Amino acid sequence: MISGFESIQLTTLILIVVAGFAAGWVDAVVGGGGLIQLPALLLVPGITPVQALATNKMGSIFGTTTSAVTYYRRVGPDLKTAIPMAVIALAGSFGGAILAASLPASVFKPIIVVALIAVAVFTALRPGAGELTALRHDGHKHYVVACLIGGVIGFYDGLIGPGTGSFLVIALVSAMGYAFLEASAKAKIVNMATNAGALIFFLPHGSLLWGVGLVLGLANMAGGYLGARTAVAKGSKFVRLVFLVVVAALIIKLGMDVWNENFAA
Repeated sequence: MISGFESIQLTTLILIVVAGFAAGWVDAVVGGGGLIQLPALLLVPGITPVQALATNKMGSIFGTTTSAVTYYRRVGPDLKTAIPMAVIALAGSFGGAILAASLPASVFKPIIVVALIAVAVFTALRPGAGELTALRHDGHKHYVVACLIGGVIGFYDGLIGPGTGSFLVIALVSAMGYAFLEASAKAKIVNMATNAGALIFFLPHGSLLWGVGLVLGLANMAGGYLGARTAVAKGSKFVRLVFLVVVAALIIKLGMDVWNENFAA
């Protein structure tokens, strides 16, 4: 069992704790905390990309679980929708992690950048979207659409990961008609399951840095709790604003990755 503390310096550990707290807060509000957390993990001496991904998932599941419980207590999201989504998303995440082991994420990044730009444009041009819940589907169709969203985005989380929470939020707002706050509450339950699905795949491979992961998880829990309380207190307009900022950051980050992988000398 590798703790990850073998050659880590105190300053790097402090940076990881700060990044974990910030990532937990962002994840709790709209998702996208991996943008902060994953680069910090890559500072650990000798860490491999797979170890970083696995340890990131371990830290994140602490935060998403904490924020999911906080949202449930304060917002009361519909579990009849969230739980089937989460179960399908867990299976999708496990499948995505299997494919990630044999297929480079660079294949999909250009598509994800285009999708994120479309999401940003949609959200910016429709300021009223997500202010109030007005469900688009009823009966069985509602649950079918929810499970499709869970499966597709769960698969994406296992395969690539960054922005999973943001994709869940916008899908729940645009395709299902939830307000941003309620969408974020459901997204946390589903995101908790996608993290679990990826972890189930990574655990037998010995990829986790357990010590670093636990420290990261505790920091993520604190950030997740505070982020969920902030989102509930501020409401859907605040969640929408943070959502646009995070999506813009995702576009820049993944866009730079695509450029460096395909065009940089």
